[in-house]
Amino acid sequence: MALWFRFPGPDAVRMSASAVFALMACAAIVAQFGSHRVRALIVFAAIFAGLLAWWATITPPKKGNWAPDVARQVTGVIEGDILTLTDVREFEWRTAEEFTENWTTRSYNLSKLQTVDLFLSYWAGPEISHFILSFGFEGDRYLAWSVEVRREIGTVYSPVADMFKANSIAFIASAEEDVIGLRSNVRGEDVQLFRLRTPPDEARALLEEYVRDANRLAEKPHWYHSLTTNCTTVIFKMLDAMGTAPPLDWRIVLNGYLPDFGYERGVVNTDIPLSELRKLGRIAPRAHEAGLGPGFSSAIRVDVPVP
Repeated sequence: MALWFRFPGPDAVRMSASAVFALMACAAIVAQFGSHRVRALIVFAAIFAGLLAWWATITPPKKGNWAPDVARQVTGVIEGDILTLTDVREFEWRTAEEFTENWTTRSYNLSKLQTVDLFLSYWAGPEISHFILSFGFEGDRYLAWSVEVRREIGTVYSPVADMFKANSIAFIASAEEDVIGLRSNVRGEDVQLFRLRTPPDEARALLEEYVRDANRLAEKPHWYHSLTTNCTTVIFKMLDAMGTAPPLDWRIVLNGYLPDFGYERGVVNTDIPLSELRKLGRIAPRAHEAGLGPGFSSAIRVDVPVP
């Protein structure tokens, strides 16, 4: 698969390289039933070492012909209680292809940080969703963070290809009417909102961790990986920042079921059944009625239970 997705050259060359490697692997397996099994293992180990050496040379690019929505990587500076972020995305979306680009510099007072909210955007069934955390500040100011595939213009997202160094990763800090409204109002995805039980000190620790990760990523790009380095990875950081050891739970991978996990842990409101909590958390009707304007964040939170 690595040779198929990343070996240089046209499709015929990549297919040939993949086929040759597979045949050599099969030959090494067959040889284990004969008298040349040790020699076959040594030869295959040498070939495989060469493959690994080549694979290590493929590093994520710092510059590329990036798609406009992931063209910039947010960075931040914390001085006392003041967080200043550069390249906060505030696009005005009309359709998925038509938009007005707007990258801004924003400052936030971390002592005014009050809430953390979880958004899950379901785009491929109930098992998998896109994970967004939004930090709420005094005065109804919200800052949403999304881990995105940093794709180049003309490429498409492929979960399989992205396990083999197809795209790098980007941290996007954004206004909610951009990163969330894009999914609810423009793409028509099923976006669900869950208010989290997160004390301000834990919320601050988590936000500061986001900023540190974003700065590291700006300095040294990292490959996106569909299983190990994606939007769900943030869940582990969230739990770690809250002082909780990340559990071994299948819902961390199939993140569409994270609300079930949060409900069991009491992280979300448990005064009503989870099915009702999901229903109240579906923001699409309120989002469409409010539109992608200044009142978007307040409108989508109407009637969503707080822990």
